[in-house]
Parts: sequence; C-alpha cells; structure tokens
Amino acid sequence: MLRKWLKDTHWPLVFAVAGLMLIGWLFVYSASIHDSGNYAAKQPFWILMGLAVLLSVPFLSYRTFLNVSYLLYSISLFLLVWVLAAGEPHLGAQRWITLGPLSFQPSEFAKLATVLALANYLGSHNPFEKKGRIMLTALGIALVPMLLTAKQPDLGSAIVFLPMIGGLLFLWGIQYRLMIATAVAGLISAPLFWGVLKAYQRKRILVFLNPNLDPLGAGYTAVQSKIAVGSGGLFGKGYLAGTQSQLQFVPEHHTDFIFCVIGEEWGYFGTLVLLLFFGFLFKSAFQIMENTTDLKAKFLIVGSVAVIFTQVFVNVGMTFGLLPITGITLPLVSYGGSSLITTCLSLGLILSIYKERSIF
Repeated sequence: MLRKWLKDTHWPLVFAVAGLMLIGWLFVYSASIHDSGNYAAKQPFWILMGLAVLLSVPFLSYRTFLNVSYLLYSISLFLLVWVLAAGEPHLGAQRWITLGPLSFQPSEFAKLATVLALANYLGSHNPFEKKGRIMLTALGIALVPMLLTAKQPDLGSAIVFLPMIGGLLFLWGIQYRLMIATAVAGLISAPLFWGVLKAYQRKRILVFLNPNLDPLGAGYTAVQSKIAVGSGGLFGKGYLAGTQSQLQFVPEHHTDFIFCVIGEEWGYFGTLVLLLFFGFLFKSAFQIMENTTDLKAKFLIVGSVAVIFTQVFVNVGMTFGLLPITGITLPLVSYGGSSLITTCLSLGLILSIYKERSIF
C-alpha cells in the first residue's frame, strides 16, 4: 500500500506546496515577531491541517466532490448570505463567521464550491448545443457568489471569480470574438459601477492612479510597501532585519502584505525563489491536466489554477503598486486558516485527478 501511495502521489506538486508553506511560516514569524497575536505559533497548526487535507483528499476522489458540487455550491451561498446578516466585522468589512473559537471566511469556500459547480455543469454539456443558454447559466453560477462577496465588501475576492469563469468558458469552447466582446463591454461599463463602490474603495483606486494623493492616509500602505520592496535590493537586508516590517511601518504585513516582507529581507532573489515555487506548482497542475481525458477533471484543474494564479497576481501587483490595494492574501504563504485549507483542498482534488489517471 505504501508503494502504491508513493506511486499515485504527484510529489513535485506536494513539494511545491510544502516549500511555499515553509517560506510562509518563516515570514509570518518575521512579520509578527513583535505582535501580540501569536501568529507564528498558530500558523504551524494550519500548515499541518493543510497538509493533512492535501494528502487525504485523493483517498476520497475528486468525483465524490463533483457529485455533490451543487450541494456544496448551495451551502456556500447560504454562508455568504449568513455572513452579510450576522458576520463578524473587521476593518470596515463583514467577511467572517465566528462559531465559538473558530472563525472562517465563507468567500474562500465559495471560490472552490463555484469551481466545482462550474466544472460539473460545463463538463456535462456539449459546447455545440444551446451554447447561449449554457453560457448564461454558467455566468449566473459565477456571478451570484461574486456579487454576494462584493457586498461584504470584499472586492479582491470578488474579482477572482472573473478569471475563473473566463478560463473555464475558454476551455469549454467559447468563441474568441465572444470573449473579446464581453471583455470590451465590461471595460466600457466599468465606470457605471463607480457609484456602487464604497468611499474607501474609490479612494484606493484614486491613490493607485496617483500614489502621492494621500501619502499619510489611503496611500500610506502602498507607499510603505514599495519602500520595503525597493530597499531590499538584490539579496535583501537579511532575515529578521527588515526595518519597514520589523518596525511595523507596513500594516497587515503578516497577511495581505507578506510579499513586501520577503522582498525587504530576502531581496529580489528571495521573491524570485517564491515566484518560481508558484510557477512550479502551476506547471505541475497543468502536467496533470495533460494526462487526463476526463473533461470535468480538466475544468476542475483550470478553475482551481485560475483562482490561485489570480490571487498571486493581484497580491504581488498591489505590493509593487502595479494594482490597486484589494486586501487579498498570498495563497499558502500569508497567515490564516481559511485560505490555506481551501487552497490545499483544491490542490488535493488535483492530486486526486493524478491518482485516478490510470482508470480514465
């Protein structure tokens, strides 16, 4: 059994995940060494839980999750409505549900549940049959949790649903011109949503366009983050030696802005190593996709990778000032249980696809 388990596990993906978690723990410790939250002591528990989920899910089979995908999707919508009605407020947003000692973000679970529902739905329909109706239904499946997430407000997590549905529809077989037309229509209509945004969200966008607009207010975090990354140079100031992070000039540096801590202490070289780990993770996932003939499995991999890639892209982009600050964490690296466990569950499903490749 041990030999079979070793053979049926895609170890490059596991090692990539473990490497990212290790880097994450090192810098959660560095970022929070002077904090009272005791984050560095809590993170190993979440890492162990994540690894347990990652390696256990293949024994349950991804097909089991697909079979109950609509139920999981319905539960995720219920949780998103619940958090709007009775969620735990934090920093002006209502994103958390607290049950005794346990707190979690329903939006993290909703991303995975939506990927499962879309993979099941699109994988069950031929792209040449009633394409318009199927596409609109798929868009509806993605838009409902997206709008509920944006209502919290959590614009960063809400944005993740767009590349998710875009990637899945592209794989499903939607025509290029239709995707381009939809994207252009979205860009044209974007100004119409300006009035829907919260005041602080509009301020973040204005600060992104002009960082010096409010350097001591809304632009403070963006300015300090860029200073931290820039001051790291090629090889950084040394582990635990970053002034911007150790003196806590950068807020939320153990969660949203942990990348700038890595950039300051390990420099360009350290951030490159981190991004190479992510690249290796994505490469491993696509290698698994190439070796499966199950269409639903392919959808599941593309949707999961789209979610993780978007979060990495947005988090790194806002750290460098290339994107507006959205409050989105760095998967497998930032402190927290909701994101880490859900990400490991997604990757566990990909490992399950690899495990069952021989029976397709």
